[in-house]
Amino acid sequence: MKFAVIGGTGLIGSQVVKDLNAAGHQAVPHSKSTGVDVITGQGLDEALAGADVVINLTNSPTFDDASPAFFQTSMDNLLAAAEKGGVGHFVILSIVGTDQVPELDYYRAKALQEHIVANGPVPFSIVRATQFMEFMDAVMSWTADGDTVRLPATPIQPIASKDVAGAVAEVAAGAPLNGIRNIAGPEIFTLDELGRFTLSRKGDSRTVVTDPTAGMFAVVNGDVLTDKDAHLAPTRYTDWLS
Repeated sequence: MKFAVIGGTGLIGSQVVKDLNAAGHQAVPHSKSTGVDVITGQGLDEALAGADVVINLTNSPTFDDASPAFFQTSMDNLLAAAEKGGVGHFVILSIVGTDQVPELDYYRAKALQEHIVANGPVPFSIVRATQFMEFMDAVMSWTADGDTVRLPATPIQPIASKDVAGAVAEVAAGAPLNGIRNIAGPEIFTLDELGRFTLSRKGDSRTVVTDPTAGMFAVVNGDVLTDKDAHLAPTRYTDWLS
């Protein structure tokens, strides 16, 4: 099968391309660096021509109130090009619980993206993943101040990016779900607990202070970012850190 991987040079996209090609498919990465722009539409028709499946892994450059416009425009352009090119399967990567945190602009934007693909002209699959293990350092940097990192006790279920890529590749190579598949890491932590564990394992002497008002995840209520019934990935956080 031929796959057009939009955003195929990023963290997930590059691994999806590698996985699909290793399985004997033809996966071609596309991004701004290859002359494809999902906002202007430049290069989209050419990128999607002859593709059996398009995998959209592009992301908004910001997490603020500009993100819904990015997903609206990019999805409109991609779906139009996919329909024109006769693509039979459109895959996007989203977030577990994205429709449960309307307080966050970015989560509302991802929910909008899901709505657009589900109501579009092409058979689709949505893969929802929990928080990436690779993002933990960035999450801590948002609320770091000197020797202290402030984090809320929000439950999360971290997943390794390689496991996300594997799941996206598997879904993309199958029949369209016309629905959602949730994937998650094998363990649930609170964010502050995970921060302490991470710093300890890295020999970082900073202290994590539990602060229910700190950072983006402070507005999350309950355990909506976790899913015990999801397809569980194999990589544990301890093994990933090693």
